[in-house]
Amino acid sequence: MNETPRASFPGLVDLAVANLGGEALATSDDFFAGMENLVKPDPAIFLPDEYTDRGKWMDGWESRRKRTKGYDWCVLKLGVPGRVRGLDIDTAHFLGNHPPYASLEVAHVAPGDSWEDAAWTEVLEQSPLRPGSQNLFTVHSEQVVTHVRLNIFPDGGVARLRVYGDVEPRWGHDRIDELTAEHIADGDVDLASVKNGGLALACSDSFFGPMNNLIAPDRAANMGGGWESRRRRGPGYDWILLRLGAPGTLGCIEIDTNHFKGNFPDRCSLEGVRLPGARITDLLDAEWETVLGETKLAAHDRKFIRDLEARGPFTHLRFNIFPDGGVSRLRAWGEREVSE
Repeated sequence: MNETPRASFPGLVDLAVANLGGEALATSDDFFAGMENLVKPDPAIFLPDEYTDRGKWMDGWESRRKRTKGYDWCVLKLGVPGRVRGLDIDTAHFLGNHPPYASLEVAHVAPGDSWEDAAWTEVLEQSPLRPGSQNLFTVHSEQVVTHVRLNIFPDGGVARLRVYGDVEPRWGHDRIDELTAEHIADGDVDLASVKNGGLALACSDSFFGPMNNLIAPDRAANMGGGWESRRRRGPGYDWILLRLGAPGTLGCIEIDTNHFKGNFPDRCSLEGVRLPGARITDLLDAEWETVLGETKLAAHDRKFIRDLEARGPFTHLRFNIFPDGGVSRLRAWGEREVSE
């Protein structure tokens, strides 16, 4: 649950977050707090009385005090390749031990190659950081990258590194389990997946779970990994607008209420529209086609639906839940339209 709104970059995806596959690979030093904390999806926490045998427990990456010349660094592999547009170097809870300056470099590492041999490009020059704060920076680069290197000067702690950008799709790399394979056609791809460039554009409510969770890869580890609205106390229903990674024709819809047992929606429906390049306001006023009429849902259930009223091709989907609740994943399996 997000109790305090946090600044971010709307319309962009955190390319480095762990639940997309982001991973900390190497660091000069993480004596006090491990580098893997940088890519955790949840905001950093502070436990005032928690200590380890090395000192104060901190929810972030923290190096020891540097007594020689130089600086500390950490290399991260992005969960999805993409173009970096913005950064959040978050020093939450690091108040007397944050780095005064940081810079960031990017690289594209081909499969099978090592980041150690990469050609690094600086996209954020050495910049001052505030303690205990989100430090937001814009990036102007069109390079598709797979790795980033955060440099801190001279040492200290960073709670989270968010690398916001546009996903570069890698079509044909969907992880398809046995159950999915029984329901989709050979060659079908998940048109909505964030790893394929899908994006949640807007929703009526996401109080308990961020809207991009709905199209995240793999099945969620718990209820917090899905999209969930607050309890509705008046008339109406909740909805979410999705931009597909590419225009495509639907073959099968997968609706997964994994972990939602007392708070799943009673019913859902799905609509589609073909409006390339549409703005959110255009989509709100669009004439949508019914893909799936109101359909009953069940607790902690995975449903595959091939009997669709319309198949497209579509560029956007609107998923409606009645009256409210949580859905773990929505998959839009189908055939991608390939531009000539």
